[in-house]
Amino acid sequence: MITPINQSNNGTKTSILYMNDFHAKLPNLERMYSASRAFDSFETTADKLKLSSGDDGLGEDPVLSRAVSRLLSMIGITKRQNGNHEFDVIPAVHAENAKNAKYQELGAINIHAKDTSALKDTMVRSAIEVHNGNKYGIVGIGPSDMFSRLKEGISKEDLIIDDIDTTILNLQKEVDELKSKGVNKIFLLSHSGYTNDVKIAQMTKGIDVILGGHSHDLIKGVEEGKNLFYNPDNEPVVITQAGKDGEYFGILNLDFDENGVIKSVQNNVIPTNIFNRTLPAKYAVEQIIGKPEHVGIINSAPPSPKNRLIENNPHGNFLVDAMRKELGTDIALLNAANIRGSFEKGKVDTRKVSEITPFKNNLVIAKISEKELVDAIKLGGKSFVNPGNKPGIVMVSGLKYSMNDKGELLNLSYVTDDGKLTPIDINNPDPNKFLRVAMDDFYATGGDGFHMLNKKHEAEAIYNFDKDKIACDYIKKQNGAVDITDDKRIEIIKS
Repeated sequence: MITPINQSNNGTKTSILYMNDFHAKLPNLERMYSASRAFDSFETTADKLKLSSGDDGLGEDPVLSRAVSRLLSMIGITKRQNGNHEFDVIPAVHAENAKNAKYQELGAINIHAKDTSALKDTMVRSAIEVHNGNKYGIVGIGPSDMFSRLKEGISKEDLIIDDIDTTILNLQKEVDELKSKGVNKIFLLSHSGYTNDVKIAQMTKGIDVILGGHSHDLIKGVEEGKNLFYNPDNEPVVITQAGKDGEYFGILNLDFDENGVIKSVQNNVIPTNIFNRTLPAKYAVEQIIGKPEHVGIINSAPPSPKNRLIENNPHGNFLVDAMRKELGTDIALLNAANIRGSFEKGKVDTRKVSEITPFKNNLVIAKISEKELVDAIKLGGKSFVNPGNKPGIVMVSGLKYSMNDKGELLNLSYVTDDGKLTPIDINNPDPNKFLRVAMDDFYATGGDGFHMLNKKHEAEAIYNFDKDKIACDYIKKQNGAVDITDDKRIEIIKS
């Protein structure tokens, strides 16, 4: 459970409620409202701050984006660093959310909105909060790999992103500016990933805490060499990160000496599911997105994979099957990272389906060659050795393949609905054999480096709906309850 900081007689005591990478999981954001109220109720003399390191939202749906922003304001977040998924929505929607929010958006240190963009002036480089006479400097940086995470034509054309080395130089300048104003307790909200956070901790001066995100690490407690490092002045720097999808959040308790140097620290990582979803939060969500529609019954479903980026995923397979069958194509492809939840036994409604696949891309039918298909699957295989297992393997319908845990493609076949296989020569795939493929426009614009799938400009059809609508239609057409089964269409061979 949450516990307040143990008090000492000298120095400044500070308690931070922190969160990252909730990915628009509305039930967990609703639970955070309850957690925040519990945090507020502590009887402690410690200064209390509530901060987010980004990716609170997810996907292009402006209604969902507004619901997330509303919940963050209810939770009491005062500063939020923009993650890459904050830029999934069109700039005008993002700017409107920022205007109406009770929190301030950071990121201008290394995310630069062009003068012609609606995003101009939505972000600041840093801010100062004063609690009980104590000054806290809060700075923020976004992901240097932002452009690999954004789809063409959304916010990508509105932004200029600095590389990590330039980011660190400008971050140090901003910290020095805060220190010149008499601020000696400085927190960095970083949506840059654990590896970069460690680099920043060891290379910069003046930062006390790095509240991290982006790489989805779950960092419990405080351990030297893992999330406790020392800067060039030999002062301690603490790094936090609370996993992904809002499964956890953190309470970081700090004791500073009179010079703003950390003397003691306690990092509590807490599961959100111990808190209830109360009526005020649920009502606020329903005011914005409406009540969900019942679409069917899930009779049975296997557990969600532990690492959805590099495992066969029956829940995603069901969705990609719905794409192929509802759109009538030869095959369908879907990036593993698109799946952000799982089906559960019992009633299923439109909101649950949207939480599983929340991005709100447009579906596309286009033609790709057999060679482009093989190249895409091989690129997905690199996720086994890439940092963070990105971009994720390619999920398929109408196909079956196996690869080893080094990401090397071993075999690939077409598969009919009755299970008959036709092998594809993965070493010499036919560049002149073309397939009608259903995919979303993230893949169809070459997202995540899948340039061989960049076919939207020559698409046969572009629809104004995403996989959630297709899946709901598909579920409604099933006779009786639906079974989500594991047909082993993607097999990972352990070496």
